[in-house]
Amino acid sequence: MRISRAGLVGALAASAATLVAGPTAANAATLFGSGSSASVPYLEALFKEYRKVAPSVRFVFTANNGNAGAKDVQTGKSQFAIQTRPPVASDSGLSYSKLFLDGLCVAVNPSNSVSALTIAQVRDVFLGTVTEWSALGSNVSAPISAFGRFSTAGLYTFFQSAVLEGQTQATNVTALDKDGEVSVAVSRNQAGIGYVGLANSKPSNGVKRLRLNGQPCDATAIKTLRYPLSRYAWLVLPARRPNRLATAFGDWVRTSYAAGRVIDKAGAVPAFNAKKPPRKK
Repeated sequence: MRISRAGLVGALAASAATLVAGPTAANAATLFGSGSSASVPYLEALFKEYRKVAPSVRFVFTANNGNAGAKDVQTGKSQFAIQTRPPVASDSGLSYSKLFLDGLCVAVNPSNSVSALTIAQVRDVFLGTVTEWSALGSNVSAPISAFGRFSTAGLYTFFQSAVLEGQTQATNVTALDKDGEVSVAVSRNQAGIGYVGLANSKPSNGVKRLRLNGQPCDATAIKTLRYPLSRYAWLVLPARRPNRLATAFGDWVRTSYAAGRVIDKAGAVPAFNAKKPPRKK
């Protein structure tokens, strides 16, 4: 089995990344998907584990962001998409199924003394109302460098709704194409702040997660939905005649014990997965 990921490691390339997993035999069944770049760390692990369940299934996944992935399914370019925001009015002809939980974390550079903000303060930063770290009690003397996402990203749509109250992020916010790019930018900028998925906001990514409204962006607070930016990863399929192999994969991700272990280990939060089966006597 071969898994490759392009443009999502290090500084990340600006072009869309394609994740390929599965057998290369001529008789392999290939599923084409697209969507969330924030979900790639989880998908890598899930595609690999699913190989044990369906050895003949091969995945080709293009990480072109959630909103673009949903459009791909609408136009028939993809058989499935992974999305990080709930359905919206423009999603006509699509069905959405919750797969697992994730969190949209707000992260800063580790050298920043700020460890907690309110949603209202984050809104002020990304609307350009607050532009200096001193207004937030930080030790950083430089102006705030805010990093966000382009409108093709489901994370952008989610952030716009959940934090910005439907408003557009300020023009002084640097928009980036991939979730991991935001993490890299914040890690390299002492004055940086950005919204980034759970997997790409670990300390090993060189960033520090902030508590929001008193709640940490961690698995426990996300599982109980106490963290205010808890969210689901969604499987997007055509509402009519969805691909049966893509449907089976989604059912496995959502319900199986093995998938739950993979999701947990990869850094997301299982939401519906079965508990460990009892040992046979």
